Amino acid sequence: MVTLAQVARHAGVSPSTVSYVLSGKRSISEATRRRVEQSIADLGYHPHAGARALASNRSNVIALMIPLRTDMFVPVMMEIAISITTTARRYAHDVLLLTSEEGPSAVKRVAGSGLADALILMDVELDDERIPLLRQTGAAAALIGLPADPAGLSCVDLDFEATGAIAADHLADLGHREVALIGAAETVYRRHTGFAERTLAGFGRRAAERGIGYLHRPCGGSHEATAGTISRILEERPGTTGFVVQNEAALPHLLGLLRQIGRAVPEDASVVAICPDDVALHSSPQLTSVSIPAEEMGRRAVELVMAQAAGEDTTGLTLLAPTLTVRESTGPAPHPA
Repeated sequence: MVTLAQVARHAGVSPSTVSYVLSGKRSISEATRRRVEQSIADLGYHPHAGARALASNRSNVIALMIPLRTDMFVPVMMEIAISITTTARRYAHDVLLLTSEEGPSAVKRVAGSGLADALILMDVELDDERIPLLRQTGAAAALIGLPADPAGLSCVDLDFEATGAIAADHLADLGHREVALIGAAETVYRRHTGFAERTLAGFGRRAAERGIGYLHRPCGGSHEATAGTISRILEERPGTTGFVVQNEAALPHLLGLLRQIGRAVPEDASVVAICPDDVALHSSPQLTSVSIPAEEMGRRAVELVMAQAAGEDTTGLTLLAPTLTVRESTGPAPHPA
């Protein structure tokens, strides 16, 4: 590996001058700076990460806290993580991925050790235990999600209340009078995870405003769990003709089960999915859906923490407006037999 001393010899300067060029701590003449930078490029020198952190008091690392739980749809979380990683590289930062369920202790460990310049938190709950300590440390941080009390925080998320509302509106506009929201697993609601709770709130409020009957049922991602959920919905409300599904794992099972019981989609039952576009497009029939803007959420979270690290105040909410794309899975409500 090329050393700092070798760069200094190649540029004809002292090692301390090379260090000052790298850290920017002292003024160096333009000609000397260009000569050092050229030597760095010619030799392919990369500063040692630990030494660079000590010199600049920065780690050039963003810590991403993304607890991986069995009740989560991991592909969406990973799409957001990839967006965070690629955006961070544009700021010359790497990403430290923290996937365990450490909660507040992880915030304390990262913020107190200088391990990272900033934190991005995912899988945000309404009363998230990580947030009081995050406020206490004053660390540069952004949340992908919305807690019950976002005061003093920088948050970016899809507007899930509006998402639930737009899905209810679409079914109501098509004449459906009995609708159901098939949600995530029961454990997601027990944790009061923000996206699930807010979708339910928006969906229920808009359904009531439009005068349509509705119910909500959590659902596991397996075929058996989906079958049980559909059976219970239709036993309780056999006139249900519209379904909003916020559970990517259950979607393929749901479509197959509706066919098995003689409810063709969209002639007899309409389905609106809250899911990534690739899930909607690779279903049969292709699903009317509200897309999850994973790439934009990840990018904006990095932009928020980088602005904070530069001394800017980014406190506030960035709620991305939902977009519903009509495809093959929704149609006019069937006429009663």
